[in-house]
Amino acid sequence: MEDELFPRACAQVAPGAVHVPDWLSAERQRELLAACRDWARPPAGLRTVRTPGGGTMTARQVCLGWHWHPYAYARTVVDGDGSPVKPFPAWLDQLARGAVTDALGPAAVGGLSYDIALINFYDADARMGMHRDADERSNAPVVSLSLGDRCVFRFGNAESRGKPYTDVELRSGDLFVFGGESRLAYHGVPRVYPGTGPAELGLTGRLNVTLRVSGL
Repeated sequence: MEDELFPRACAQVAPGAVHVPDWLSAERQRELLAACRDWARPPAGLRTVRTPGGGTMTARQVCLGWHWHPYAYARTVVDGDGSPVKPFPAWLDQLARGAVTDALGPAAVGGLSYDIALINFYDADARMGMHRDADERSNAPVVSLSLGDRCVFRFGNAESRGKPYTDVELRSGDLFVFGGESRLAYHGVPRVYPGTGPAELGLTGRLNVTLRVSGL
């Protein structure tokens, strides 16, 4: 940001968990946003996720490659319109592999091929409770990309939803990668700051693009 004295630095939040500020250029952010808008259209578009207990997630979601529903994967939108899940494009795999290389080093990539995207849209009132990404059969690092409004990203431990945890401010263009001993750490979004995204992006709210290896 222009009003900051020092640029934000790459930081290891926990072993295997790294925050890389401003990883996406403004142009790449616009390209990714345009793709997200296409993916959000029906069929198999943006939906409200309902939990087994009858509740609903406040962040709405669309999936690519494999459709996630609590707490499993399917090839169709089994909890929505029943359509086949949209395909996972090869360029997202390349993006994810580049993100892991930049955050954790080339050795962390190996022969991985990313094949799942979960895209969550947060409006001003949306939140995400503490949870683990534990429905995959692969322990490959999770890649998280942010677009739009800033948020508080709470990154915890692998044992419980409580402390210790670290709150990180994620901004548009930021990258967060977690793998290794942090792969199953609990994490969530307790707060979004409305109106804090870059005006030139043209997005009201926040998009989080999470890329994973299914192992399926």
